[in-house]
Amino acid sequence: MKRPELLIPASSLEVLKIAVVFGADAVYIGGEVFSLRAKAKNFSIEEMKEGIAFAHEYGTKVYVTANILAHNADLEEVRTYFEELKEVLPDALIISDAGVFSIAKEVCPQIEIHISTQANNTNYATYLFWHKLGAKRIVCARELSLEEITEIRRQIPKELEIEAFIHGAMCIAYSGRCLLSNYLVGRDANQGACTHPCRWKYSVVEEKRPEESMPVYENERGTYIFNSKDLCMIEYIPELFQAGIDSLKIEGRMKTALYVATVARTYRKAIDDYMESPEKYKENMPWYLEQISGCTYRKFTTGFFFGKPSCEAQIYDNNTYVTEYIYLGIAEQSEKEGFCQIHQRNKFSVGEQIEVMKPNGENIKAVVRQILDEEGNAMESAPHPKQKLFIDLGIPVARYDILRRKAKEC
Repeated sequence: MKRPELLIPASSLEVLKIAVVFGADAVYIGGEVFSLRAKAKNFSIEEMKEGIAFAHEYGTKVYVTANILAHNADLEEVRTYFEELKEVLPDALIISDAGVFSIAKEVCPQIEIHISTQANNTNYATYLFWHKLGAKRIVCARELSLEEITEIRRQIPKELEIEAFIHGAMCIAYSGRCLLSNYLVGRDANQGACTHPCRWKYSVVEEKRPEESMPVYENERGTYIFNSKDLCMIEYIPELFQAGIDSLKIEGRMKTALYVATVARTYRKAIDDYMESPEKYKENMPWYLEQISGCTYRKFTTGFFFGKPSCEAQIYDNNTYVTEYIYLGIAEQSEKEGFCQIHQRNKFSVGEQIEVMKPNGENIKAVVRQILDEEGNAMESAPHPKQKLFIDLGIPVARYDILRRKAKEC
């Protein structure tokens, strides 16, 4: 069996490093322009250079998204941007717009081009079309079933790669071309400015009674008619292998380092276990399911992989996430011997039990014995986000380990 690539998102340089250390074969990122996650932190050119150098040290690839649907006014700036990327040399560009594709081929022909899910790649003729133009990889539309992907694999050349989303949030417009944000608030989802109105609460208004709104479904909390569950295919790694998918992609370029570490580590182990032994993969399934629920999520669905989803794929009563763990920070190179150094993300206190999450799959429980601020003053708790702290946990903590705690302890 050919082992598929595990492709992980990164919203920042810090998160890119976590994705790499926790098991990514490749990472995809956005620049400060022409990315569909304009509200993410995204990468400057200098950060891209540093991130690519770091990833390549680990043998990990980096792909840069430039997947907006461009307007006339964008094209000259696209050309300038690609001139900059030509010097940065990412491993691939992820593009959806045919005009942007042609500029990339002209300006930086040495960089691979992957065709984004935004291009609505739903049949093998579309794959062959892009292949003839020089694309290296096509990202499946999310509406495709495993049966359809298997048929596409049979109909296209072996050298043309297939990438598919296997985990993360789903849009109301699953291939991504959504106009809901444009219509309601004038912000273009296809230009990276989506306000996620699919998560909002809606009611019905009858034409002759415009002042009277009625719930779509009677419930004390209203209804969220567009709110989809999150995709999760951790239980179906064998089926993904058999379909001939070359790259297994995780959604989440606006997620925290804890989310990225959790999904990267869990899918890394699941893929490697299955490669080693299908029996080992089956035996470890309880561990995968326990771990994958350790990051923020919105209940799980298998999307379109096994056919058209039923109403059970939607969440009608709320738009909240399930959060089982609170993200505390990333262990850094410590300036104080015997102390773990972090820039903390959420409050915790002396005497609390937390967990140290390691890339190899271990979760080590530890009690916070002491907290010092940057000047060495003792603190009982750490209430200020991004504060530099030194923590005595009584155990060795390695750089890039993730610190977290159970949400119920908040």
